[in-house]
Amino acid sequence: MAKEKPTSITKEQLEKIQSIVSNINQFNLEIGRIETRKHAILHQATVTQEALNAMQDELKEEYGTVNVNIETGEIKYQDDVEANKED
Repeated sequence: MAKEKPTSITKEQLEKIQSIVSNINQFNLEIGRIETRKHAILHQATVTQEALNAMQDELKEEYGTVNVNIETGEIKYQDDVEANKED
């Protein structure tokens, strides 16, 4: 007589596989949260870059093409840069 084939896995095996699948699901949820946060941060970075570009346009309109020291606010005009090259 042939041995009957099992119709289900053991309780321990079921619990182990359920735990593993649960962990995978939790990791996938966390990755989704991280990706959502990453998207928000990238959006904030884009908005901030646009604000910088607008500020640079304002400064260019008021002062022309210049270099500004962002620590002191000192302006270096293009003529100054060229004059320094000749020295």
